[in-house]
Amino acid sequence: MTNTLSSALPYPALPYPALHASHSGIWIADESGTRPIGRGEAIRIAADTPVILLNAALIGQRLGYADLSGLDLLDLLELFAFLCPARFMVPTPRGLARVAGLAAPREDAEVANFLRAAAAALLDMTDPASNWPEREGAWTAAQSLFRLRWTWAPVLAQRLRKPAVAERWLYSKLPEWSEGAARPQPRTVTLDPDETQARLAALTGSAAEQRQGQRAYAQAAREAFGPRMTAGAPNMVLAEAGTGIGKTLGYLAPASLWAEKADGVVWVSTFTKALQRQLGQESARLFPDPAVRRAKVVTRKGRENYLCLLNLEDALQGGFAGRAAILAQLVARWAAYSADGDMVGGDLPGWLTTLFRRNGATALTDRRGECVYAGCPHYRKCFIERAARASAEADLVIANHALVMVNAARGRESMTRPTRYVFDEGHHLFDAADAMFSTALTGAETIELRRWVIGPESGGRGRRRGLAARLSDVASYDEGGGRAITDAVAAAQALASDGWLQRIGEGAPFGPIEALLAAVRGLTYARAEKEGEAGYGLETELAEPDPALIEAAGPAAEALDALVRPLVALGRRLEAVLDEGPDWMDGPARARIEGAVASLGWRAETVAAWLSLLARIGGPASPDFVDWLAVDRVEGREYDIGLHRHWLDPTRPFAETVLKQAHGVLVTSATLRGGGGHNGGDWDVAEARTGANHLLRGASRFEAASPFDYGTQAEVLIVTDVKRGDMGALANAYARLGVASGGGMLGLFTAIRRLRGVHARIADRLAREGLPLYAQHVDPIDTGTLVDIFRDDPAASLLGTDALRDGVDVPGRSLRLVVLEGVPWPKPTVLHAARRLAGGGSAYDDRIVRARLAQAFGRLIRRADDHGAFVLLSAAMPSRLLSAFPPGVPIRRVTLDEAVARASALPSPDQIGHEARATADTETKS
Repeated sequence: MTNTLSSALPYPALPYPALHASHSGIWIADESGTRPIGRGEAIRIAADTPVILLNAALIGQRLGYADLSGLDLLDLLELFAFLCPARFMVPTPRGLARVAGLAAPREDAEVANFLRAAAAALLDMTDPASNWPEREGAWTAAQSLFRLRWTWAPVLAQRLRKPAVAERWLYSKLPEWSEGAARPQPRTVTLDPDETQARLAALTGSAAEQRQGQRAYAQAAREAFGPRMTAGAPNMVLAEAGTGIGKTLGYLAPASLWAEKADGVVWVSTFTKALQRQLGQESARLFPDPAVRRAKVVTRKGRENYLCLLNLEDALQGGFAGRAAILAQLVARWAAYSADGDMVGGDLPGWLTTLFRRNGATALTDRRGECVYAGCPHYRKCFIERAARASAEADLVIANHALVMVNAARGRESMTRPTRYVFDEGHHLFDAADAMFSTALTGAETIELRRWVIGPESGGRGRRRGLAARLSDVASYDEGGGRAITDAVAAAQALASDGWLQRIGEGAPFGPIEALLAAVRGLTYARAEKEGEAGYGLETELAEPDPALIEAAGPAAEALDALVRPLVALGRRLEAVLDEGPDWMDGPARARIEGAVASLGWRAETVAAWLSLLARIGGPASPDFVDWLAVDRVEGREYDIGLHRHWLDPTRPFAETVLKQAHGVLVTSATLRGGGGHNGGDWDVAEARTGANHLLRGASRFEAASPFDYGTQAEVLIVTDVKRGDMGALANAYARLGVASGGGMLGLFTAIRRLRGVHARIADRLAREGLPLYAQHVDPIDTGTLVDIFRDDPAASLLGTDALRDGVDVPGRSLRLVVLEGVPWPKPTVLHAARRLAGGGSAYDDRIVRARLAQAFGRLIRRADDHGAFVLLSAAMPSRLLSAFPPGVPIRRVTLDEAVARASALPSPDQIGHEARATADTETKS
């Protein structure tokens, strides 16, 4: 690590032992050396003596003792989070060695002793002579953590000196945002083709190879930035660009040029947080100066991703206790150095909150819509408000599909609404719209609304407040508004309340909404229960409802109608208060009431959608919607019950709220046509999945094939002798392939149950070969960190589901084998059955499968020097679906023995060489 000293400091060596556990064994190291131990002894030592370890949650899982993280442990990840807030580190011995400036341990048996050395190296940063960038605030934070009995606090107390000048605390250190004049509408400009190519050349660099496909792509993207000629008919471009074309810089060239010439903002929207991070890094090519880049490029996410300063203050002042209070202190330390306050995918280490699972990380964000806006004492320093105002003046806003749709549908930021969009990962627009424009009248949703209206009902700590508390000044000023608040609180008593699931299970629902949910549960079980489904969610169509459900729908609708009326009335009264402008209403108060009006409108729209869904019960079905009943369960445990409504075609509301309001839209992806479109016949699918077919003006089409030589860089192996449903055979196949390739395997599954079953069978086997195995839904590590770990270690393998199939970018030798458990057929849900019927039957299924296969294969070859194999463990793979793979890639049907032999021919980690390892290190640090 930079800014660390060697160990010749006047501090005693740490007297604590270090513990390490992996699938290959358990070791303890102390002054006498390192020795292997058993699980029981390891748990006893950890319970009796503070021990140094790395990632207590993961070690606890490896020991089979989930409560390990609740003991007095010296977790080096927590120490790093304190010493280096907002810095990146891969949470493995290899990653720790890199930041500590030490040699990485070569095998698991060396890790425990290494951890003792790493602890000393990290603590060396605190020496007064060292240049420690995050020194400010450390002493103050350490005092608070000492009072909370944080295990590292006494160690730090020996080393940290009280500063001569009082340290700035978080809330005095954070900068304030300021209001500015409204930005004028963008000028009408037409981009010159030569200027566009010159901008692209500047972005790629003079020494870069000129790629004809990228140049053509930039020219096609330019059309989306031309002047709009007809209202409601944007200039829309659908651009499918194969992996390796360089589409990111291809669209950033015209986008940045238009923003500069028109003095407007372009919103670049992605589906995954990984691509958001990547785009933020690519923007350095546009604006090398960090200060300029911060002004010109802003990353936006939903408010539930950002740290809420008011929630944090409550946590620091006693709202949290125990381990959760320690997390709050570490988050406060991070917030003082964070670039944007983003807790999910930003510069807060993704692994930090997993160390405090079950301890309130989500309570530090605003997930309930309870923001008081200008009523908050930290409003002027709020990360969310700062990002919103910065985006109004930026050239590029890097957002996500969900935020774009939420802002458009709910009329947010209407004065600064963008006119130009780039939708990267455009093949996900259909799914994003499906989630955004759906309706769910469930127990979990109604109890959340109850809490939002009424506030806390059973005491407890926290700053949750109801409508009356949040709008007390309005209630005292405006009689009509006060009466509406009282009526809303009274009506909300009819919603589901704490303990509703237990009461329904016992046949004793309380109130009209719980009675409705009980009727939903009864009918769902009556129609959907089948042998073998006991552990999974159940659903059935909302068709031919039974008398119990029809009878329950009437009182439930009356209760919801009694709630929506005062919410609407309150919104109108608040708008009237804004118009009247009483003496007490200063700027902050106005902003707070405007925020309350927007929040009330959203809640009222939600209840109105519930009423529309209830009206369907016993009435005719709408051809535009798919309605069903569901009981959600995990491993046999019910966690929600309710009615659901989705648009049959969710791109219709997307086109109305987003596309038709825009002037120009570029939708791009490597698999925009869903895979299998290499003969040019699936553009209709692309238009249907992006909403282009709902516009008056047709979309332009552009296609650029990948420049990679798939014929020599990759191959597809379809294994024919692994029996479907045989868990032992499936696990054996994954184990043999992972060992043969020497790691570097990304294993993809269509069911979490099978993923867990395979992991349990093969983790020890791979560990004995020196090959680490990680798994989504198994390891207590967030998905982004799992990918970081996988990318960092060429010998590691990673198992996962859909999120890894679509969102992993691991160039280089760390990923050289993709193994898919079987043909990824869509799950036969009520919603899928309706869309399948409307979309052409089996042809609809085939399009979905080809798209998934194309996305999975796309993880394999990310650079011109990548080589690898794609293995599909399914003898029943239909030949008609093979068009999902790029033209020229060899496709062979082989036995498992043959697939293993071909996997063993892939370069192993030992063959990669120092140069490739150095490249991987550089990529990880970036």
